[in-house]
Amino acid sequence: MKHTILGAGGSIGNPLAHKLLESGQDVRLVSRSGFTMPGAESVKADITSYQETLESIRQSDIVQLCAGLSYETKVWQEMWPKIMRNTIDACKSVGAKLIFFDNVYMYGRVDGKMTETTPYNPCSKKGEIRAGIARMLEDEMEKKSIQAIIARAADLYGPYATKTSVLFIMVIDKLMKGKGAQWMVNAGLPHSYTYTMDCANAMVLLANSNDAFNQVWHMPTHAPAIDGKTFTELVAKELGVPAKYSVLPKFMVKLVGLVDKTVSEIYEMLYQVEYEYHFDSSKFDTHFNYHPRSYEDGIKETIDFLKK
Repeated sequence: MKHTILGAGGSIGNPLAHKLLESGQDVRLVSRSGFTMPGAESVKADITSYQETLESIRQSDIVQLCAGLSYETKVWQEMWPKIMRNTIDACKSVGAKLIFFDNVYMYGRVDGKMTETTPYNPCSKKGEIRAGIARMLEDEMEKKSIQAIIARAADLYGPYATKTSVLFIMVIDKLMKGKGAQWMVNAGLPHSYTYTMDCANAMVLLANSNDAFNQVWHMPTHAPAIDGKTFTELVAKELGVPAKYSVLPKFMVKLVGLVDKTVSEIYEMLYQVEYEYHFDSSKFDTHFNYHPRSYEDGIKETIDFLKK
C-alpha cells in the first residue's frame, strides 16, 4: 500500500515512517519544510490549502494525519478545522483511508480511566478545538462517507519526541545536561505516558486491519501510570546521575507565563497534572494481543536513542 504521512518529521510521523519503510511499504512524506528520509518520497505542501492537500495525497491508499501546530490557541482555532476539513475532503476525493493521530484534550478532566467511550467534556480552549475536529471526522465516519480511524494517545515520550515533549524538555534533557529535572504542580500523582515507538507499531497494525476502521482506538500505553518522582528516578538511574528535581507550583507557572508565551499557553492545561491521569488502552492491547513497553524499557531505549 502507499502510505502518505501528513506532518512528516515529527514525534510520530518520524517513527511511523521508519516502521513503514522497514516493512517494505511505499511511503510519501508531506510537510511544509520538505522533510526527507532515505527510501521515501518527499512532497512539500501546506495542508491548510485544500488544493495542496489534494495534490499531496494522490494515489494514496492510507493517509496518516500526524500534523503538529505551534502550541498557540489562536493558531489552533484558525488552522485545525481547515486541516481536518481539507484532509477529509481530499481523502474522499482520491478514495484513501484516513488515520488521524489525536490527543486527549477533548476529554477534559476525567475521574478514573480515560477510555474510547469517555464523553467529550473539554475544560480548555484547546480541548474545545480538539473536540470540534474529532467530531468533524466522526460525523463523516457515521455517514460512512470515509473509512477512518482516530488513534488517540496520552502525553508522549520516547525516540523522536523532543521539541514537543514536556517529559523530554523538563526531565530527560535537563538530567542529560547535569541539571535538575522540573515538574509542574505535583510530582507525586500517577500520570500515563505513551511511548512513541508503541504508537508507530500501533498505527501500522491499524492500517493493515480492515475491521479496525471507523472506530476510535487508544494507543498502547503501559499501565499502571507512573508518578513524576519515579519517572525522574528511572531516567537518572539510566543516565547514572542524581535524581534531582524541583516542582513548579501553579502560581509560579502563571508568573513565568507572563514573560514566556509557550508557558502561558500551557497554563490552561495544568488540570492534567493537578489530578490523576489514567489512560486506558486495553481495547487495543486485547484486540491485537499487544504488550506496551514498560516505562523502564521505554526510558532505557529513549536514552540509548538520544545518546546515538
